[in-house]
Amino acid sequence: MKSKLTLALVAATLAASAQAQVKVEDAIKWRQANYATMGWNMGRIKASLDGAYNKDEVIQAANVIQAIANSGMGKLYVPGSDKGSGFHETKVKPELFTEGAKVGKIAGDFNAAANDLAKVAATGDAAAVKAAFGKLGGTCKSCHDDFRNK
Repeated sequence: MKSKLTLALVAATLAASAQAQVKVEDAIKWRQANYATMGWNMGRIKASLDGAYNKDEVIQAANVIQAIANSGMGKLYVPGSDKGSGFHETKVKPELFTEGAKVGKIAGDFNAAANDLAKVAATGDAAAVKAAFGKLGGTCKSCHDDFRNK
């Protein structure tokens, strides 16, 4: 038990240290990679909803989205990361860093919708997945509308 606690403390210390040392360009790159992965998985779900429904494909994709949504990606919005490049120039608007309450609400709604989508996907009910997928997409759109440059 004592060794597990020690390992947990060491891991937490290393994680905090690593976060404090994130370079702006790395933070942007990691954000972009996560969003690209979520986009690919959103596409997998949409393809299944628009074609022959594949429960296993939808479950896998929804679980990836849920994992990324709950990964603490907000920590990758480090000061100064409203400018610069990762894989390409960032599209984040500076307002994302000044409208904390609004960003927090959108992020909370996104996490809740991602968690709901994963839960619903496990049931195999395509109609329920379609509804949950629409809610998730709505949270994405609200953030893009307010905090992403075209």
